Amino acid sequence: MIVKDDFLSKLRQYFGLNLYEVRIWTALLSRGVSTAGELSDIGNVPRSRSYDVLESLEKKGFVVMKLGKPIKYLAVEPQEVVHRVKKLVKQESEIKVKKLEELRDGDVLNELNLLFKQGIEFVEATDLSGAIRGRHNLYTHLETMIKNAKKSITFMTTSKGVIRKIEALKPELEKLAKKGVSIRIAVPITKENLNAVQEISKIAEIRNNDGIKARFVLVDAKELMFMALDDEEVHPSYDLGIWVNTPYFTTALETMFNSTWKDMETLNKVVARIK
Repeated sequence: MIVKDDFLSKLRQYFGLNLYEVRIWTALLSRGVSTAGELSDIGNVPRSRSYDVLESLEKKGFVVMKLGKPIKYLAVEPQEVVHRVKKLVKQESEIKVKKLEELRDGDVLNELNLLFKQGIEFVEATDLSGAIRGRHNLYTHLETMIKNAKKSITFMTTSKGVIRKIEALKPELEKLAKKGVSIRIAVPITKENLNAVQEISKIAEIRNNDGIKARFVLVDAKELMFMALDDEEVHPSYDLGIWVNTPYFTTALETMFNSTWKDMETLNKVVARIK
């Protein structure tokens, strides 16, 4: 049996199997029913490990052990395996979420918070910074940043970037708007993003930025995330953000933004011009 390594790698990612498990499973799929010895030869797995691997696959619902001698194993239909794995992952996720919820008011979280507060006292201002790679990680960190906003959030983004931010951050922004946090977004307004921009304008002030090409987020003039690369040219996996927590620099940047903000075209004027 010849199965390409990239195919085995995909199966490992999808089903959460180790290398021996995926080799034995695909070997059994190719045979339908077989013994542990035959599967170890076909899948190139040590015979000493084949029984342990098959026992593991049986527990996960990938194979069924037939009665009789010699012991043989029967492959479960792949579609059924997908259903079983999906159900198992969901159950495990629900258990983990429940445990994490229980931490909220527990002693463990209190201890962790105490350790953090003690440790942060010794951190220099220059250490409150970092590079964040990958667009998914960027938006996760942005969500954490804006959750802690007390007064203001300032966005400068691209025509496509505003759509991504609305999709990722809108629920959190709505909560903050209800608390009285000022939200401003400077973005090139186009026909493509007009509907999304008008929707978010219910909770944020929008102005047309057609002169400065930049991507950054300021929170309370203290915390800043700026993206170092052009989102039109970089793959989402390689997007890069620089995070800093330094009021000295961010206050200066907010002051410069305020000066530029005054000259930007309002949303109403853009809508009238486009339509």
